[in-house]
Amino acid sequence: MGEQPLAGLMREHGFSNHDLVAAAARPLTHKLISRAAKGRRLTANSKNLVLEAYIRATGQSATLTDLFNY
Repeated sequence: MGEQPLAGLMREHGFSNHDLVAAAARPLTHKLISRAAKGRRLTANSKNLVLEAYIRATGQSATLTDLFNY
């Protein structure tokens, strides 16, 4: 699917994959964050895990359409 908006937002905030993994309340892997940013298809549950971690890391509200364009 190509690079996702998530990748740009992570660069904007200066986040690495590890920052999102550390912020996650539920188990999340570095590989999943990497796949999400590169645009690999994720399950709905995986996309929600990434969204929750992003919200916890930034303290801002966001939706799936803010992070993913598919």
